[in-house]
Amino acid sequence: MPGPTGESAKKTASTLIKEHFQLKETIVTIAADDQAHIEAAKEAIRIHRAALETYILSDPFFQLTLEPYECPENSPEVVRRMVKAGNTMGIGPMSAVAGTISALTVEAMVEAGAKYAIVDNGGDIALINDRPAVVGIYAGQSPIKNLGLVFEPRDSITGVCTSAGTVGPSISFGMADAASVFSDDVSLADAAATALGNEVGIGKGSVEASFKALKGIPGIKGALVIQGEYIGMWGQVPKITRADVKYEYITKA
Repeated sequence: MPGPTGESAKKTASTLIKEHFQLKETIVTIAADDQAHIEAAKEAIRIHRAALETYILSDPFFQLTLEPYECPENSPEVVRRMVKAGNTMGIGPMSAVAGTISALTVEAMVEAGAKYAIVDNGGDIALINDRPAVVGIYAGQSPIKNLGLVFEPRDSITGVCTSAGTVGPSISFGMADAASVFSDDVSLADAAATALGNEVGIGKGSVEASFKALKGIPGIKGALVIQGEYIGMWGQVPKITRADVKYEYITKA
């Protein structure tokens, strides 16, 4: 799964703050230039987790279903985003939970004044960056290692979300070591990564065929799949570079 690994020389390592934060099952790494932005992130996680938990208490089926779901229009924002993303991909809303929390958290950081903010929620990342940022690719036991994606400066939030059948506890019906999707809709990126990962079997042909899960879905920029010794790319993928992946920054939810 990806994890933030590098920043531009415009900011020295001493000015960037990275903090590990856990609230129940939500385990994140937060990066920002100001401690106030970190605190805004943690408060956002508390607020949106509480709203999600309250909704699940009212309808436990929401948490269990692997199929599209309909929610009332007055549902919390976190729920509505998850449902929209899951329904777009034809799967359940929990497929988008981590990416949605990441996006809402970065939005809160931006509201607090952040121009550089990264939230990595178990490999589902939302970021806004006023200087280049490198996101490392973690693909478990695959021999493809130490690769990073270069995100050029931007003034809006984007997402890179990853699903894996061989890494982490999340539900996947595939065998991907990493199935990453890029989208400015972070919730959609998360659900799409799940759908993509479900399609990945073993071997080169399976990697190539897996991208059919994304074709015709508006809002998806591109995707990358690693399975064993094979790597495949589809659509617009950020520049790939060699990266010293710092495994201590990888959050495993």
